[in-house]
Amino acid sequence: MKLQVHSIHFDADRKLIDFIQRKVDKLETFYDRLVDGEVYLRLNNEGIENKTVEIKLNVPGSQLFAKEQARSFEAAADMATEALRNQIKKFKTKVKAGRV
Repeated sequence: MKLQVHSIHFDADRKLIDFIQRKVDKLETFYDRLVDGEVYLRLNNEGIENKTVEIKLNVPGSQLFAKEQARSFEAAADMATEALRNQIKKFKTKVKAGRV
């Protein structure tokens, strides 16, 4: 899936971008009609859990979104993709029921 990664106020290394790409690609096993996505990586100044990952996924007729904060970008990406996995499952049941 085509994924745009934006790192705000810092440069993300290739390893982190590849990690997030693999995580998001795994979501296609739950719903194969994902169009594309955007990821925003932010460093916050306060607290220990100062790394934020926001993921927007475009699906036909809708958009799914998750935002998580953690000590590392990898942990935040894990939590965000897990939240999106749950949203995809709910979205699929709505599509099958004809409500979207």
